[in-house]
Amino acid sequence: MHEVGIMNQALEMALDAAEREGASRITRMRLRIGAMAGVVPEALEFAFDVVTRETLAEGAVFEWEEVPVRCACANGCPDFEPEGPVFLCPVCGTASWNVLQGRELNLVDIEIES
Repeated sequence: MHEVGIMNQALEMALDAAEREGASRITRMRLRIGAMAGVVPEALEFAFDVVTRETLAEGAVFEWEEVPVRCACANGCPDFEPEGPVFLCPVCGTASWNVLQGRELNLVDIEIES
């Protein structure tokens, strides 16, 4: 399960930030996860519980925001969110390979206690 490795990296970033701020505890971590990021948010929740044991983040709340896929049309139509596995512009029907968002996997926020 690669979600454990991903969560471990996110936790390391959060712990570094908490240490820089002199925090005694991390109370919340929030990630942005693109629909095409290749991770299962529920598996990240499980991984969070595992990797935060005996750290400043033990008992913290884990939240995530799912980012939908958004594409640009090669013909200049408005950007769109595809509705299937083939990313077709809903205006002109052209296939798009220009994915603007949906691959994100970012630690965007932590809350700490001093």
